Amino acid sequence: MQSRASISGHTAITVILAHPVAHVRTPQAMNAQYDALGADAVLVPLHVLPEDLATVVEGLRRMRNLHGIVVTVPHKEAIARLCDALTEEARQVGAVNVIRRDADGRLTGGQFDGEGFVAGLRGAGHEVAGRAVFMAGAGGAAAGLAFAFARHGAARLTIHNRTAAKAEDLAARVRAAYPACDARAGGPDPTGHNVVVNATSLGMHEGDALPLDVARLAPPMLAAEVIMAPEVTPFLAEAARRGCATHGGKPMLAAQIALLARFMGVV
Repeated sequence: MQSRASISGHTAITVILAHPVAHVRTPQAMNAQYDALGADAVLVPLHVLPEDLATVVEGLRRMRNLHGIVVTVPHKEAIARLCDALTEEARQVGAVNVIRRDADGRLTGGQFDGEGFVAGLRGAGHEVAGRAVFMAGAGGAAAGLAFAFARHGAARLTIHNRTAAKAEDLAARVRAAYPACDARAGGPDPTGHNVVVNATSLGMHEGDALPLDVARLAPPMLAAEVIMAPEVTPFLAEAARRGCATHGGKPMLAAQIALLARFMGVV
């Protein structure tokens, strides 16, 4: 097993870019994965403001021992435009949550948010195939989830976002790629859906507004969350209070860790 004390000039460096950064749980999970595999690698969190993103990425290109970059809020969409190439999933979604750096500094962006989220649901015994899914959010992570829900057979997908045009655009893109999924923009009422997902950052900070009309939550709905900290968001607490089953954000990360490490070429 590796330890942080073993970091040397031979260690494969990976980083995660976020703003803010104190809440991220990926470093703990990824470093535990590296340790379990005996990989001489480390993931370091970097606090990067949106206005500094391009400058930071250009610097990271030039780090010869950098193997990859994990990307989280709020950089997933902006960083896609800074990559030299995108996987088909990242191109489709328009957002990136992991980047592989080749030896020549070329950056290839990938997208595993949606696959990780669906795998986390399935691991907990929840299926999306044939279900009606309501999702709050239309940003980078939400787009990854939207395409994954459709790819894995969701019959209907309603997307609610504070900026309605963004929800409408995402729904149209999902419909075009997966015509069998009835993807539409909608209001904050999740009535008539089996799975209700918060794919926004609302709930991460005290005083945040709720992402949807929680008064309409009722069994047998499943309320699912992308936020990992706090573990029980106000949305999940309200859903549980109304008798709904709940699913937190940690399984999404757990399901992605091996995929991210492999994509960056560390293991």
